Amino acid sequence: MTNAAQPIDRSIFITSFAAITATSFCFVLRALVIDAWGVEFALTETQKGELLGVGLWPFAISIVLLSLVIDRIGFKRTLWFAVACHSCGLAILLMAGGYWSLYCGTFIMALGNGAVEASVNPLIATVYAHDKPRWLNRLHAAWPGGMVLGGLLAIWLGDGVSWRAKVALMAAPILIYALLLVRRRLPASERAAAGVPYRTMLSEAGYLSALIIVAMMMLEIGRVFSLSGTLTLVLIAALTIVCAYYARSAGRPLYVILLLLMIPLAITELSTDSWISSLMQPEMGRIGLQAGWVLVYTSAIVFVVRLFAGSIISRLTPFGTLAIASGLAAVGLLWLAGASGSALLAAATLYGIGKSFFWGTSLAVASEQFPRGGAVTLNVMAGSGMLAAGIMGSVLLGTLQDGAVARKVATGNSHLAATYLTEQRTSVFGSYVALDAKKVATAPPADKAALATVELAGKKSALTAVARLPILMLCVYCALILIFRRRGGYRRVTLPQNAG
Repeated sequence: MTNAAQPIDRSIFITSFAAITATSFCFVLRALVIDAWGVEFALTETQKGELLGVGLWPFAISIVLLSLVIDRIGFKRTLWFAVACHSCGLAILLMAGGYWSLYCGTFIMALGNGAVEASVNPLIATVYAHDKPRWLNRLHAAWPGGMVLGGLLAIWLGDGVSWRAKVALMAAPILIYALLLVRRRLPASERAAAGVPYRTMLSEAGYLSALIIVAMMMLEIGRVFSLSGTLTLVLIAALTIVCAYYARSAGRPLYVILLLLMIPLAITELSTDSWISSLMQPEMGRIGLQAGWVLVYTSAIVFVVRLFAGSIISRLTPFGTLAIASGLAAVGLLWLAGASGSALLAAATLYGIGKSFFWGTSLAVASEQFPRGGAVTLNVMAGSGMLAAGIMGSVLLGTLQDGAVARKVATGNSHLAATYLTEQRTSVFGSYVALDAKKVATAPPADKAALATVELAGKKSALTAVARLPILMLCVYCALILIFRRRGGYRRVTLPQNAG
């Protein structure tokens, strides 16, 4: 990088960093007010999971679709689309009167989050093509940095301030990155500059990747719009065939593996983060702290680690780093499930360090190994993760809690079951029975105490179940390490200029 280019690169990085910070504000403030939404609008745990999830999965709609056209419309226009979505979604949330208005506002904001990622990931990969793992990790330090700042502001406001006032804090970072964007000039993508044909970009990801993305997306759209199972399958098949026609390739095998790995990775990081304040509320309450401190603390760890992750990755290789990170995250989650008191801090530290390396390093691997895939291979990876976290992960954690509570109440106390276990609901995982939040809120003290004990056990069991996912990731990353060693080690693939 020349000295003349450094000021331009720095300004682009600052703008991208600010945009990611805005997306994390949307995430953390929603996570911290979800219980207030539950009380005001009488939501079940699974419904809360659906609202947390819709803050993630529409991200994939915008990031995948925009990846197909971003080289034509440009990074700057895409970021202005993000500003519009963030502003409109925030306005709807502030005027929300129930589940569906919360769902709609969160959906639109998630489209804005996807537009941000669709732009800044390939943008930073282009500007810092010589050291993608370092700079993509630094870029995504903005995510935990924003969560720390947003979380501290919300905690400082306290429980006495309405959730609308806390949600309104999202306006500040949105305004900041919009102002930074006004006079910014952004370059063409690495793929476009190298002259790689459009179809070559699509073939790197291939129709198997499209099938994974389309299947997850249509399952949730089918649920929201009550589509029949047959129609949903037909739409999945039709969209995949269209993608196959244009891509003319199943996709690179390693890329498909990495794409599938993003599913447990995103659930481990993002879905758990969505729920962590709610899951830790009983134990944190016992030591006199707000549950939001767990999310703020682990986010602070992630922020620091990502700033310096490049040096660690260069020594361990990306797959070695991801393997160790998966092991740490698994141990941290298992420990969190059974920890209390000061042990919560140690468990949260392990989990925080582990998840620090997940997102940026995974995107860097995709960009380094498949640079011909340009924005598509990079952003389909991110889209797959957000879809998995939003459609399956966040709802799964809520469903695990509702299921554990229902089983415990049904087998242990017929009075509690008959009185409170009366809500019939449907999620992406099928029909379920949950506690009636309105009845629980007005229950006698003895019943409330009994239900609180059952709900605590349900929260712990959910964390234990999620810990199995990073264990699976650890096994796969170890296998990939062995495969690359047989090939002579991990090496970055570079594109010469005008490499058609």
